[in-house]
Amino acid sequence: MNSTKSTNSRLSTILVTGGAGFIGSHLCDRLLGDGYKVVCLDNFNDFYAPQIKERNIFQASKHPNFNLIRGDILDTELLNDVFSGSYKPRTTNHEPRTIIHLAALAGVRPSLASPAQYVDVDIKGTVNLLEVAKEHNVEQFIFGSSSSVYGATQDGPFSEDDPTDAQVSPYATAKKAGELYCRTYANLYGIPTTVLRFFTVYGPRQRPEMAIHKFVRLMEQGKQIPMFGDGASARDYTYIDDIVDGIMGAVKHPFGFEIFNLGNSITIKLKDLIELIAQKLGVHPGMEQQLDQPGDVPITYADISKARSLLGYNPKVPLEEGIKRFIRWFKESA
Repeated sequence: MNSTKSTNSRLSTILVTGGAGFIGSHLCDRLLGDGYKVVCLDNFNDFYAPQIKERNIFQASKHPNFNLIRGDILDTELLNDVFSGSYKPRTTNHEPRTIIHLAALAGVRPSLASPAQYVDVDIKGTVNLLEVAKEHNVEQFIFGSSSSVYGATQDGPFSEDDPTDAQVSPYATAKKAGELYCRTYANLYGIPTTVLRFFTVYGPRQRPEMAIHKFVRLMEQGKQIPMFGDGASARDYTYIDDIVDGIMGAVKHPFGFEIFNLGNSITIKLKDLIELIAQKLGVHPGMEQQLDQPGDVPITYADISKARSLLGYNPKVPLEEGIKRFIRWFKESA
């Protein structure tokens, strides 16, 4: 494993793509709090209401070290302007030295309907950023990947050394392709690169269509909860603060090329998750059983021993506490 000396010092500049989204906005807040300058690149697309992203970065936008670029990772001219100095954000007088690439078309089920869009954004966009990293001698590239690359594996926990050659959705395949391009550019051009496989992230600012957010909203409205399959599918739910801790660990411990799982390493079945949320809300949920969905996997379950050892990653928020925090945020933001 090739470790490389960290070049990220306080007040260095980091580009966060997708920085107005769920994970990205929390990361921007943490980076600013830790003394970094942040360039947030986001296109505010309408996959969900753009106003939600505006709210996500409302506090960050007041910070003197925060710079928002409303643009697209498919715009290669814009990307080169940002790194060449031709594009001058509000307060940043030098170009980003680190890229944390979180921008992507999200969602397994939408990828089944529009697979070509995932090629355009999730693959081509990643290659565009790697090209910029190569041309402008970026010192570190961090890629936000997904547990979906493991495919429909029945056993767990999943290790970074496990096979990842049988994805079951275009979204997962695009993420795997992004990982392969990251490895290729790291090998060819010596770009220090870290791939982070996120496991079912949840918490305040979670996208509205994601399970925990959707279930809380429907229960609050007294509506039926759609339960796909028999409710036995299991997920490794990971609280947003723990994920951001893992990303910060990667920022502070760069490598020539490494892949890390970021999860909680504890699973819960779908039917038990629904019951837990109902208990915290004090309601009796009505459940509507539906057919298994194409592209869904039976389980996600992270082996995080590598991240513990090399990134100092140590998830702290158990699911029960995380659900309480999410419900509090949901009620306060309603």
